[in-house]
Amino acid sequence: MPKTVRDIVHEARRVVSEVTAEVLHERMKRGETPLLLDVRDPDEYRDGYIDGALSLSRGFLEFRIASLIPDPSAEIVTYCQTGLRSVLAAKALQDLGYTNVKNLTGGIQKWKETGYKVVAYRKMTEEQIARYSRHLMLAQIGEQGQRKLMNAKVLLVGAGGLGSPAGVYLAAAGVGTLGIVDADVVDVTNLQRQILHTTASVGKPKVDSAKETLASLNPEVQVIPYQVRLDRKNVMDIVREYDVILDGSDNFPTKYLVNDACHLAGKPNVFGSIFQFEGQASVFHPTEGPCYRCLFPSPPPPGLVPT
Repeated sequence: MPKTVRDIVHEARRVVSEVTAEVLHERMKRGETPLLLDVRDPDEYRDGYIDGALSLSRGFLEFRIASLIPDPSAEIVTYCQTGLRSVLAAKALQDLGYTNVKNLTGGIQKWKETGYKVVAYRKMTEEQIARYSRHLMLAQIGEQGQRKLMNAKVLLVGAGGLGSPAGVYLAAAGVGTLGIVDADVVDVTNLQRQILHTTASVGKPKVDSAKETLASLNPEVQVIPYQVRLDRKNVMDIVREYDVILDGSDNFPTKYLVNDACHLAGKPNVFGSIFQFEGQASVFHPTEGPCYRCLFPSPPPPGLVPT
């Protein structure tokens, strides 16, 4: 006799451990949060989810779980609306070799009935869903990741050869606020590589040219221009307003100044430099490793290194 859905759910519950909303909430308060996996459909997820939960609908679980959670020993708690789809998802994860999977008893419905909070965002517009659809398809980004991008603030130091492509891609990705620092004006010699600017931009401040280009690419992005040279008087006031600093400057005094400001403000410093066909890139995080000055304690003498 063919198995019924009830039979399949019963079999899953016999082999999948469950955790109650109360126990999970208490663990989260203690900072012991496992990986939470919301296996509902995207529209259900948008209406509210447990803070920090990853979204991967049940229909795509077997296809995408390896890229979303590559470690089969990771502690995972699955949940859906009432706990039925998620217990089947937990059983499927076990079959795939995941060894530490539990299901949330009663799902998010029980979580809310117990009085615990869920995260609910204003729904993305149809235009936003269409614009960022290729991001939404990626398990590593999804809607939660896209919202983080849309709420992020990134400062570009320099709107030249490095800042130009970075600015274009950040705006295209939907980063909500882009600050751009550059005191220079567009010169015709910039145009072969600095793709934020066009022939019509020659003579304009680079920050204004960049703002026009990025606004035409993605009008939802707020671009804040700073037509100044960073110095000790203004750098902290500017840097502290952003989540991530991208340093595409072309001189050592600015690179050391940006590094020091990021270290003092606790901001990640995404560093880049290039000379002809060679380049370097790195991320210096104040709490997770050395800074630029740690690697290069002092700048080289003026004129020793070409820019």
